[in-house]
Amino acid sequence: MFIKSHAAILRAQAKSQGADLSGRHTRVSWSLPIFASTVSLGFIATLMMAVPTPASTVSAAQVPLSTVQRAEVQSITVAEGFVNEVERDKLTIKELVVEPVVVAAPAAPAVGTPDPGTAQAVALSMLTARGLGSGEYSCLVSLWNRESGWNVYAQNASSGAYGIPQALPGSKMATAGADWATNPATQIAWGLSYIEGRYGTPCGAWAYSESNGWY
Repeated sequence: MFIKSHAAILRAQAKSQGADLSGRHTRVSWSLPIFASTVSLGFIATLMMAVPTPASTVSAAQVPLSTVQRAEVQSITVAEGFVNEVERDKLTIKELVVEPVVVAAPAAPAVGTPDPGTAQAVALSMLTARGLGSGEYSCLVSLWNRESGWNVYAQNASSGAYGIPQALPGSKMATAGADWATNPATQIAWGLSYIEGRYGTPCGAWAYSESNGWY
């Protein structure tokens, strides 16, 4: 009884102060639009964070090949006859072929007409019969001047080579005649046959002798 009376007293006091005793919550008229706007903005922000941007979804493999820049052709020149060309897709190595420079042997000095009946006159006559001219005769004179000085009896003390062409041994010249030891014509005939078989011409033999010191 006391509790109900006390509650009644409290209700009466509240009512006198203008309080709403109906039991319902009274919303302020402007609070609902603000609440709705706040919820909408939060939803939009959530969507923006969840959806990945195009930049984050493009992988390296999806980049178009046209965007990759390739270096232009470059050329690198290397000394000692090589040229390297670095191209887009391959390496090409080119070798420059340099032809060797052939240095001709110095020509034998020209000689005059030999005295009739001498060994050199016999040699000139034999060369002319073979169709060889004065140039080949000059080479032959220079060659056998070096070998024997055109001495029929010249003999090399160390090797035993003998005669005008310095045959080794001297007895080889017997194929040209039995008088090979004393007859310049026999020695010259054998010597020209030897040169023809090995060097082709007196000038060929002379060039070899210039390079090697013997023929």
